[in-house]
Amino acid sequence: MPVPTPHINAKENAFAKTVLMPGDPLRAKFIAENFLETPKKVNAVRGMLGYTGTYNGNPVSVMGSGMGCPSMGIYSYELFNFYKVDNIIRVGSAGSIDMGLELGDVVMGVGACSESNYADGFARCPGKFAPTASFELMLKAHKAAEMIGVKLHAGNLLTSDVFYNDDNVGLNAWLRMGVLAVEMEAAALYTNAARAGKNALCLCTVSDKVFDRNAAMSAEEREKSLTNMINMALSML
Repeated sequence: MPVPTPHINAKENAFAKTVLMPGDPLRAKFIAENFLETPKKVNAVRGMLGYTGTYNGNPVSVMGSGMGCPSMGIYSYELFNFYKVDNIIRVGSAGSIDMGLELGDVVMGVGACSESNYADGFARCPGKFAPTASFELMLKAHKAAEMIGVKLHAGNLLTSDVFYNDDNVGLNAWLRMGVLAVEMEAAALYTNAARAGKNALCLCTVSDKVFDRNAAMSAEEREKSLTNMINMALSML
C-alpha cells in the first residue's frame, strides 16, 4: 500500500526506525513535548497523534496506538509494513494480576497470553500461536533498567479484549499461571512484528490492581507520571 495510508497521513520516511507507542495519543503528545528534541507532528488522522524528533541525538518517533488489539493491529501493521519501521516499543499501562506488584512498577511482557482471536488472521497453524517479544529489545530494556535504576519485572502479560467484566474469576486462572498483569494491545503488536520480521516489546507501568479496585492511578497520573518507563524506553535507543 502506498503512503499516506487511510489511517496515517505522514509522508514516506516521516517515522524513525524506532517508534514508542502509548495507547493514549495525548500521552504521545506529552512524551514528544517533554522528552524529545525538536519534535515534529507527522500524523493527526482521527486524532491519533504522531511525532518524530530526537533523543540525545538519536532519531525516534512516538505515536498513539489506541485501545485494544484491532486499533494496535492497524497502526503497528502500517508502521512495520508501509513506513518501514523496525522497532515498536509499547509504553502503556496495565492492571496488576501478580499480588507482589505495586502501583508504578514497570513490567516487561516476555510473552502475551490472550483470549483474542487476532493472531488467527495470520498464523493459521494447527495449534495456537504464542506471541512473544523481541529478545534483542528485551536485552536492551534490561540494560536500560539497570542503568537508570528501574526495577523491572519480566514475564507473561494477558492481552484482554474486555476492560469491563462482571467478575474477576477468570483472572484467578491467569494468576495461578504466573501472569503478571493485564493490558489490551501486546498480543496484536507481537503478532504483527512476527509476521513482518520486525522487533516489538511491551513495557507497562502498573496503573491499577485488578484484585483491589481501590488501588488505581488517576487519568492524569497515567498520562503524565510514567517517567521511569519512558526514560527506560528512550535509553534503549
